[in-house]
Amino acid sequence: MGDRETSNHSEVTDFILLGFRVHPKLHIVLFLLFLLVYSMILLGNIGMMVIIMTDPWLNTPMYFFLGNLSFIDLFYSSVIAPKAMINFWSESKSISFAGCVTQLFLFALFIVTEGFLLAAMAHDRLIAICNPLLYSVQMSTHLCTVAGSYFCDCISSVLQTSMTFTLSFCVSRATDHFYCDTRPLYRISCSDPFIYKMVSFSLSSIIVLPTIIVIVVSYIYIVSTVFKIRSTEGLKKAFSTCSSHLGVVSVLYGAVFFMYLTPEFPELSKLASLCYTLVSPMLNPLIYSLRNKDVKEALKRILEKKNIVF
Repeated sequence: MGDRETSNHSEVTDFILLGFRVHPKLHIVLFLLFLLVYSMILLGNIGMMVIIMTDPWLNTPMYFFLGNLSFIDLFYSSVIAPKAMINFWSESKSISFAGCVTQLFLFALFIVTEGFLLAAMAHDRLIAICNPLLYSVQMSTHLCTVAGSYFCDCISSVLQTSMTFTLSFCVSRATDHFYCDTRPLYRISCSDPFIYKMVSFSLSSIIVLPTIIVIVVSYIYIVSTVFKIRSTEGLKKAFSTCSSHLGVVSVLYGAVFFMYLTPEFPELSKLASLCYTLVSPMLNPLIYSLRNKDVKEALKRILEKKNIVF
């Protein structure tokens, strides 16, 4: 039995990404929609990184985290969107075995890193509001925080990906999704995925729960501190600095929880996946730029310098 499964597994050279079950004539509409959203992701996140790197006034831990958030959003959406757009025009809709492994690994790496980064940003806001005099001292280790999150998430992604692709795929190569993800791959496996699912769930819990706890605890302390602020201006500034982060957290974790903690409905899962693969990376730079006075002033300074040069 083991030899047969190994043989069947070795025969799989590619997978078919079925994508969205819509009329073929609507593929052009979906392609244009994906193209528009992905263009906004590129423009918004590259623009945010350029502004943060070129303006010395934004050389603070908060904007260091924001720059990394834009980097992560840019790359994990780039892992998904281009291949999805190609498949709207492709008859085979196939992705190579190596391409599927790479896509799953990179997506898992960046999406989990974003969770760690959002937790670090919540702690950053906690220190800024509750202990502003110690802000520069306590947040001086932000580089180590980000580097550590990348390292831990790389190990997690290697484990998650290697477990998924030790399964035997001997029934079908067609995955009912628009990118390679664990749940659709489990459904087409002829191995019993129960143990793999339990290990994957445990691994995800070990990684995700601490980030959620950090975010929740940070905001409990922030809220308790904010209500002690008597000045209207202070309250407005505190809520302004936290509302953007809370919006990003809500979109990401809301979609992820719906995707992985609800019964499997493929079409609903695809819509939830769109929220954190494309919608969230598109909205993040808009949320942080439109509601952020520092970013708008930095952009204004950059544009003024361009006018002086030309």
